[in-house]
Amino acid sequence: MKSVRLMHALCRRVQHTFLARRRDVEQRRHYAEKCDSVIKGVVVGVYAKEGDRQPKMTPSGEKFDDRVQGKITDLIRETGLSGQLGKGRVFMNVDAEFRAVAVVGVGQEGAGFNDLEMIDEGMENARVAAGVGARSLHLQGCTDVFVESMEYAEQAAEGSALAVWRYNTNKRRRDRTLIPKLELYDSPDSDAWMRGLFKAESQNLARRLADTPANQMTPTIFAQSTVDALCPCGVSVEVRSMDWIESKSLNSFLMVAKGSCEPPIILEIAYCGTAPEDKPILLLGKGITFNSGGLCLRPKDCLSMYRGCMSGAAACVGVIRAAAALSLPLNITALLPLCENMPSGMAAKPGDVVSLLNGKTLGFVDVSKAGVMAMADPLLYAQTIYKPRMVVDIATVGYAVCPALGGAAAGIFSNSNFVYKQFEKAGALTGDRVWRLPLWRYFKELIMPNDTFDISNRGRGPASSCIAAAVLHELVPCVDWAHLDIRNVGMLTRYNPLPYLLKNRMTGRPTRTIVQFLFQMACPDGK
Repeated sequence: MKSVRLMHALCRRVQHTFLARRRDVEQRRHYAEKCDSVIKGVVVGVYAKEGDRQPKMTPSGEKFDDRVQGKITDLIRETGLSGQLGKGRVFMNVDAEFRAVAVVGVGQEGAGFNDLEMIDEGMENARVAAGVGARSLHLQGCTDVFVESMEYAEQAAEGSALAVWRYNTNKRRRDRTLIPKLELYDSPDSDAWMRGLFKAESQNLARRLADTPANQMTPTIFAQSTVDALCPCGVSVEVRSMDWIESKSLNSFLMVAKGSCEPPIILEIAYCGTAPEDKPILLLGKGITFNSGGLCLRPKDCLSMYRGCMSGAAACVGVIRAAAALSLPLNITALLPLCENMPSGMAAKPGDVVSLLNGKTLGFVDVSKAGVMAMADPLLYAQTIYKPRMVVDIATVGYAVCPALGGAAAGIFSNSNFVYKQFEKAGALTGDRVWRLPLWRYFKELIMPNDTFDISNRGRGPASSCIAAAVLHELVPCVDWAHLDIRNVGMLTRYNPLPYLLKNRMTGRPTRTIVQFLFQMACPDGK
């Protein structure tokens, strides 16, 4: 009887395994069929009506309308499309080649730079319209999406590539949303289109790194992801472990890292686009892959979003990948301190004090504000070793920038009017704006003097972003410097997200603005 029962059990197990394998094969076949079937769609634009004049199609839209014997014009009239920016319709079976046609409003014809909004509206309108159209066709199941330039091929590429991107690695393979292939429609400006795709893909890389769950994006995994992303582009990446960090006495960084069992890592990244002896621009990206707040634990309701506290480091990786893809003629060095801020018996305690490389002491008054602690010694080390011509640090450090600016613009602090003006111009061109916040002596007086140490990481008062910038400013003695506080724009988008980004997902901002800034530094004449 035992042998009979055992044989029945084995038969059931074999049958179960066979059925499971058959289901797996069917799922793979379904996914392959889903990938192999090509469904084309096209995005065309229509300008907003002005006065009594009816909505007018873009030049490429008019060509497509002629191709389909005026059907698009008739559909615009019947559906009442006004050309309002970002509003449109998807029409099916209008053309034999393209199953779906997205007609999207581009706003006013001839829109240019708006001084009050500090943005080039023509470029941003192209991003919005292309993004809305591409996403609409994406949701209709199109595998190949053709997008017209809307007179700005680069910006149309950015908007459409950002809009269709999804982080869905942790979904079952058959349940993933496939990202369509993007092509330029009816325009010879393929170089500008490719530049736009490069910039968008760099931001999407930053989005992926920041959106990955913390257990799947530890410092070690982040380092491997960076090597995989940058080394094929000819970029040098050095991975520094605990022994090296201790030998360089980067004690402020180690004070944050020691609370976690995940080993800390520092990445030294070098992109050489000109003569090796030319001084580089230094990028420093805060890379706390999960910031629980340490012993000052953060509220549980929003704790998961603090996987995005390495958004600064993620943006740096995306920026350097774009710089390599665009072959920018300048040297860039990046230093990325990677660690976790966790509570444990080894964690830093409120009130601990550390001696910095410049001889000053820094008090760790609030261990939940670990950003400036993790960046302090790496910032001093990088200036000494690389002797950069300029320093740009990107970090999520102060909450105050969130109620101050919302998701509209990153906060920027700088000791150079020239550097700020270049960032302001870059933000206006990319649609990812920055807004200057004060770097006054008033805030330095809030971080020192103290009775038992030189500098406080918390300071006094509610202006947390300005206080954090004042601490970092103390560590930059005489070089041009800009500090981008991206706590409000680099993490989750909660309110009024840009139409080509996703709500409640990591944004990857302001990657494209930094890329544009570096382009302006490399090519001052704009060529």
